Amino acid sequence: MVAAVGFIMIIVIVALLLKGKMSPIVVLVVVPAIAALILGHGPVEVAGMIKEGVTTTTSNGILFIFSVIYFGVLSDTGLFDIIVDWLVKKAGSNVIAVTVATAIIATIAHLDGTTATTVLITIPALYPVYKRMKIDPKILLCITGACMGVMNLLPWGGPTARAATVLGMDANDLWHILIPVQIMGLVLDIVLAVILGMMAVKAGAGKGAGEEVEVDQKAAAEADALRKHGPLLAFDLILTVAVIAILSAGLAPSYVVFMAALCILLAVNYPDQKLQDKLIKKHAPAALIISATLFAAGAMVGVFDGTGMLTEMANAIMGIIPAALGKFIHVIFGILALPLGLCVGTDAYFYGIMPLVMQVGETYGVASLSTAVAMIIGKNLALMVSPLVPATFLAIGLTGTELKDHMKFSIPPYFLISVITVILCVIVGIIPV
Repeated sequence: MVAAVGFIMIIVIVALLLKGKMSPIVVLVVVPAIAALILGHGPVEVAGMIKEGVTTTTSNGILFIFSVIYFGVLSDTGLFDIIVDWLVKKAGSNVIAVTVATAIIATIAHLDGTTATTVLITIPALYPVYKRMKIDPKILLCITGACMGVMNLLPWGGPTARAATVLGMDANDLWHILIPVQIMGLVLDIVLAVILGMMAVKAGAGKGAGEEVEVDQKAAAEADALRKHGPLLAFDLILTVAVIAILSAGLAPSYVVFMAALCILLAVNYPDQKLQDKLIKKHAPAALIISATLFAAGAMVGVFDGTGMLTEMANAIMGIIPAALGKFIHVIFGILALPLGLCVGTDAYFYGIMPLVMQVGETYGVASLSTAVAMIIGKNLALMVSPLVPATFLAIGLTGTELKDHMKFSIPPYFLISVITVILCVIVGIIPV
């Protein structure tokens, strides 16, 4: 009975999230609560389960609020624009240098962990260069998406925070384990950029005059009004490097670091209360929506634990999976992560599928942490080719590319990168088998 209710609950959650008929916040709180009530748990008991679950997500939710606002304000200062302009100038008319510069720019731009921001920083800046040099825009989309997938492993990236929520651990602690995975991914991204650059040269890129793209002067003027120059930008860069260094060393809770950094960033760059309030309100909606979703996911995890549904569901699945394959379930789902990520939304994947796979893995002696690491890689790479991600449509809209063409071009290299990364993680012991 418990297992049956659990499976129905997972199906309902995934279906509702995929259809987009309800907010993830509503789905992740209401559906598990109803399931618990059906199993005979009283309202007070269910409330206690939700309380316990939400408690485990508090630090990650606060982290999201301050980190997203911090990087949003940092983008407003113009620091990213300076870096992008410098890299584009250095690349010049060398096609391979342009594709490698694209990888570096997309990597830096995704420091904030927000897909839409990365797209709006990277693609408008580089699309005119690609058109002028006759480089296929699908290459721009492919490289941008690959770098976003790797950088999304940061602790304030959505997938890492979601996986940490399911694991019941701090997102920063999970990131420390994922740092070698990020390094592998960044190397593979550069290799991909070089290969795609070589393909572009063979296709005739860089030869002859291409097209010029018009710039939105009004939007450029509005952005320029917030930009800082000289010493302030140098200060902003030092501050950001210090923030990342402190997080890497684990010297303080991540949300405390971003809380302090945001205050310093605003006080130094925009010492005016009205302007500070305006900037916070500008970036707060994205931060609050994600944080609220994390808290709702904590409620779901609390119900999972309190009712014992996952254990019963795992026991049912064990009767189907051959024992010989059980100990490799995390690797199997790691390889299947990208195809699954294309079909299932982020919340459905991390809050619906991952907890169940973790529990099944535990019964075969596979640590939940190993399962999470394996499953997070491919899902991240599916970010910019999934039709379930709004930023995908923003990106293809900015380049005038059809979704089917983008998917056909980008999915094969993404899948290859995800499989290579999983294999490398197994070889070096990050994903034990």
